[in-house]
Amino acid sequence: MLDVAGLRVLTAAGPRGLTARVAALPQRRQELIGDAGLAIALAAVNVVALLPYQHLLHPLWLALVLVAAQALPLAWRRADPVRAGFVIGAARVAYDRLQFGFAPFPLGPAIAFYTIIDRCGPAWRRITCLLVITGVTLSQLTPGHSEPYDVMFQAFIFSTAWAAGVLSRTKRATLRAAETRADRAEAELDQQSARAAAAERARIARELHDVVAHHVSLMAVQAEAASSLLPARPGDARRSVDIISDTARQALTELRRLLGVLRGPAEQPETTPSVTLADLGTVLDQVRHAGLPVDLDVVGAPYPLAPSIDLTAYRIVQEALTNTLRHTAATRASVTLSYEAGYLSIGITDGGPRRASTGAAGNGSAARRRSGAGPAGSGFGLAGIAERVASCGGSLTVGPTAADGFAVTARLPAI
Repeated sequence: MLDVAGLRVLTAAGPRGLTARVAALPQRRQELIGDAGLAIALAAVNVVALLPYQHLLHPLWLALVLVAAQALPLAWRRADPVRAGFVIGAARVAYDRLQFGFAPFPLGPAIAFYTIIDRCGPAWRRITCLLVITGVTLSQLTPGHSEPYDVMFQAFIFSTAWAAGVLSRTKRATLRAAETRADRAEAELDQQSARAAAAERARIARELHDVVAHHVSLMAVQAEAASSLLPARPGDARRSVDIISDTARQALTELRRLLGVLRGPAEQPETTPSVTLADLGTVLDQVRHAGLPVDLDVVGAPYPLAPSIDLTAYRIVQEALTNTLRHTAATRASVTLSYEAGYLSIGITDGGPRRASTGAAGNGSAARRRSGAGPAGSGFGLAGIAERVASCGGSLTVGPTAADGFAVTARLPAI
């Protein structure tokens, strides 16, 4: 129930302070205060309406109690609408059946009926409609209710209350449905954002793996070559060290491009354009300097590719050649780019064990054999290639060749 001390504090605060304090209360307390104010005001109106006829009402106290009982239960109409409506309806029927006359306007019963229609389930709504019809009929059968307009007036009042209750319930259901749809849409957007973020993380991880694996593999091969050339051939060793330096700078440039997209929005990203097949010559030169001869064959007339396809094709060639350097003993590799109508086919093939040779290339081959030749490997290279091809809607074929080598063949849509 409403705290009397709290009500005194609210009243003492003045109209503006009262409104602000009520607005700060929980929703249930606000409803209780509003319903209590409505009940007291309506009860006072009902009592005052009978005072001019007090000499005709016997006993007067009973008539006043019954008209007050038609309004005071509205204080808990939202907390317990069925019981409030039953008390109010019983008081109204009792007042009419006792033939007091001068009945007040039936606002209390109408509000109680509206609340039940608005708040209760289908069973209670049907039962209440039957009780209202029964109560109105009993009241109209009491002597003194012979005017036809009285029946029409009662029917109009309670029909309006029923329509208002249905409208309020429908509006509330519509709002709940809209909130549910909004929550579902928000959850779906969150899921889409999470999926997009996961896809972006996977893309960045693939890029980082390709960049790091390729350049670090080249640096490892050249470092092994330089150590084997010293101190007998310092010139060739210096050349290997220069290659390591150039490769490291290229790796840093590509890492800066990738990591630039991870900076905050307030920071100015330091990025460079994405690599494409036009930059493939740099990769081939790096692999050749590492001691693995590579042939490039372009079939068909080259045409512009979608940026994502261009980058994917470049990374496939880069990763396949890196795998050849790290995990095989091939003596030669070949790269084939075949431009077809609507598709780009990429083939990377290596074959045969390496031949022992002299010079920087030979020492690079020996270094590669010491630093990781053989079929074993982490497996991330081929997995990354497969993910890239799948993300573009292409097809991939990998496997050994008849010449004791290995082949990677990808077919990508051009757009």
